[in-house]
Amino acid sequence: MNLQEVLIPNIKKAVNELFSVTLDKVEFQTTRKEFEGDITMVIFPLLKVIKSNPVELGNKIGNYLVENLAEVSRFNVVSGFLNIVISDEYYLTFFNEIKDDAKYGFVIPSPDEKAVMVEYSSPNTNKPLHLGHVRNNLLGYSVAEIIKASGKKVYKTQIINDRGIHICKSMLAWQKFGNGQTPESTGLKGDKLVGNYYVAFDKAYKTEIAQLMSAGKTEEEAKKQAPIILEAQEMLLKWEAGDEAVISLWKTMNQWVYDGFAITYKNLGVDFDCFYYESNTYLLGKDVVQIGLEKGVFEKDPDGSVWIDLTDEGLDRKIVLRSDGTAVYMTQDIGTAIQRVKDYPDVGGMVYTVGNEQDYHFKVLFLILKKLGFEWSKNLFHLSYGMVDLPSGKMKSREGTVVDADDLMQEMTDTAQKIAEDLGKLDTYSAEEKAKLYNTIGLGALKYYILKVDPKKRILFNPEESVDFAGNTGPFIQYTYARIQSIIRKANFDFSNKSEIVTLHEKEKELLKQLELFPEVIQNAAQNHSPALLANYTYDLVREYNSFYQAVPILGSDVANEKIFRVQLSKKVADTIAASFRLLGISVPERM
Repeated sequence: MNLQEVLIPNIKKAVNELFSVTLDKVEFQTTRKEFEGDITMVIFPLLKVIKSNPVELGNKIGNYLVENLAEVSRFNVVSGFLNIVISDEYYLTFFNEIKDDAKYGFVIPSPDEKAVMVEYSSPNTNKPLHLGHVRNNLLGYSVAEIIKASGKKVYKTQIINDRGIHICKSMLAWQKFGNGQTPESTGLKGDKLVGNYYVAFDKAYKTEIAQLMSAGKTEEEAKKQAPIILEAQEMLLKWEAGDEAVISLWKTMNQWVYDGFAITYKNLGVDFDCFYYESNTYLLGKDVVQIGLEKGVFEKDPDGSVWIDLTDEGLDRKIVLRSDGTAVYMTQDIGTAIQRVKDYPDVGGMVYTVGNEQDYHFKVLFLILKKLGFEWSKNLFHLSYGMVDLPSGKMKSREGTVVDADDLMQEMTDTAQKIAEDLGKLDTYSAEEKAKLYNTIGLGALKYYILKVDPKKRILFNPEESVDFAGNTGPFIQYTYARIQSIIRKANFDFSNKSEIVTLHEKEKELLKQLELFPEVIQNAAQNHSPALLANYTYDLVREYNSFYQAVPILGSDVANEKIFRVQLSKKVADTIAASFRLLGISVPERM
């Protein structure tokens, strides 16, 4: 039971006994630094139902709490704010309850709790993963882990865009310019090799457009009549018709890409429970359109196309089936959502990790599923996020100007190495230990820099700034964790038993208050689909620990009970840092 759960029923009881008023809710806020107190009750809302001045009201409630609640030791009232001082005994009891709890803050899912499916990554099989995919993967993975920690079963999934004209462009370019190259023959990761041919297609296409325009064609005509684009369109038709040679090449090149993706995912530290492929799902949803027509959800135009009119909902008319009977992306997404619940009957909600340029698409999708009568549609969420920019500007895949995810991870490791070598603290490390540490710091810096920002905000990513060992960065937090491990290694006494201290130093109390927030932060981060809440909580915890570390002796204390308690407290902070970072997909080093 946390502090608010202790206070709320007692404050309600106080108000009822003192003023014969039943309170619906009690409003709290953090006590301002200039006043004494551990938590502050806001008095002003009570003035609507109790005729009194706020100071008098605060004093009466404060006195009642001191007299009737052991956890409250004293109070003060400033204007309409009741600043409550909580007893040291409360915090010591709390600490002794959690200090050996390895799962502190985590909720075990109930067997009858509905599962959540979280979709992320969802790449195209014509190019490697890039910086944009990195934010997508880190967000999706972390949100899935946080939701799991909050007490729900989670399935991690992705839908792979493995068909369409863009895939045929890479295939055709490989046929024309590849000379039989393979990942083995070139030493390239398969996704990079295929991506090179996507760029090669665009280069050849632009050359042909220029030639046609110099021969008198307009740009629009040249784009439509360029021989290479006509060949790509022909290849797509052959794929759809099941042409054996085209399908064989498609399977081969896609497998190259999947093998490359697997390496990137492993290095990035993300995983999946199940996969969906657009080549299997692009026909899904067409039967649902017929059901929707019968229900009156959809309407058919004279040309045979099928639409849904959402103008009454503040949206527009949206096509779900073309006049020739072919599906659009919306149809496919409707069908895929329904298929997922068929495949995983315990799924009661889904989270789609997709960039904010698709905000409108998901508003429409969720509304259509609601109108079709699917109960789980009320539990669909679009984890919309802003783009990631670099100081050098915007990226374009077809022009080969993307920031490759693998290259970015390597650059982060190299940056961590350079900074660590400049600091000169790793002289006793072996080459293998150094390499592992550089990777841990570099990836920790990358992940934290991205995840500490609210998903909706656009990010300007600066690699060097992210690997700073001071400030709100991953390496700063990792360094504090490693510092605590050093303290624990140096503690040459048994600190496993309960400490007998009865009074707390102010800095110890502040640290305990921060630790108490951890379960609530996990729940809030899950409800808001925001790893940023957890990341910034961890930074606040680390700042509070460093303030404690500077203010009080830990191993240097002359009082045995103090030493035991402070090492125990340090260890719990380290455990909480590690648990929080694990939910963000970040590793912590034992030494730095």
